[in-house]
Amino acid sequence: MGTAVFFGDELARYGFGGSHPFGTDRIYAFWSRLQAEKISNIVVEQPEIATEEAVLSFHDRDYVELVKMASKRCESVPLDRGDTPSFRGIFEATLYVVGSTLAALHMVMKGADRIGRKVENAFVPIAGLHHARRDSAGGFCVFNDVGVAVIQARKKYGIKRIAYVDIDAHHGDGVFYEFVGDPLLFFADIHEDGRYLYPGTGSADETGLGEAAGTKMNIPLLPEAGDKEFFDVFSKVETFIDSSKPELIFLNCGADSLAGDPITDLRYSAQAHAHAAKALRRIAEKHCAGRLIAVGGGGYNRTNIGSAWTEVVRVLAA
Repeated sequence: MGTAVFFGDELARYGFGGSHPFGTDRIYAFWSRLQAEKISNIVVEQPEIATEEAVLSFHDRDYVELVKMASKRCESVPLDRGDTPSFRGIFEATLYVVGSTLAALHMVMKGADRIGRKVENAFVPIAGLHHARRDSAGGFCVFNDVGVAVIQARKKYGIKRIAYVDIDAHHGDGVFYEFVGDPLLFFADIHEDGRYLYPGTGSADETGLGEAAGTKMNIPLLPEAGDKEFFDVFSKVETFIDSSKPELIFLNCGADSLAGDPITDLRYSAQAHAHAAKALRRIAEKHCAGRLIAVGGGGYNRTNIGSAWTEVVRVLAA
């Protein structure tokens, strides 16, 4: 069985100009490192574009229309409080992010890619836009591709129990709060404490609402926490996700939790990402026929992007 890895210039379109940390070069930093490692059992997939209908299964129509309008204008229109500017073509660029995550979903559910090559799991580097809410952008994220994919997994494939694990340095608030009352979305997020880092959310006492109480796990770490702290708390995540008996697993493997990122303060090595991917792959093989989709998330040190994401792919393809 192979690992589908999505790569193409269409995914590079999602990025912001000037000195913005989320630049269009991020995917190439990953791809250069991956090519140098010569990992086998990878099938390279072209990005796919999502339909507007799919995006509307998660996002509000008024917000989608705002993004479309901003995408057509020459001047930049802030889509949130200023971190996420628009640019000409941002609507289509974001549709490629969502579409590639949905294509990964289709492949892992089918067990094969579009030309019949066997696929067990997948990695989409420019994806995991976990700050986008149904009605707004946030933290460099325009459309929430995983949010759309969760809805589509249930609508198209009848999947009920879905696990989402996030090891990006920032709390995945756009996933957490939009599914905070969903008892079949099992959420686990290890992140830098919100007292020190955007978006300021994800305290340990936020465990789900109503009938979803206990289906969410937030683990904030203090700035400068490293591999030891990560390994210590990830054992709790592993137990939590295993006990949820998921039918599908998403992993947001943001590389901004590695030492040396310019906008965060955690100090992991790439072995943290390898550790998480290995544990979740075991759980996926145990409960859901290996169905695991990893998305790149954040990361603004290009060397770290290459090393962390390549380690994830190495584990998934082993």
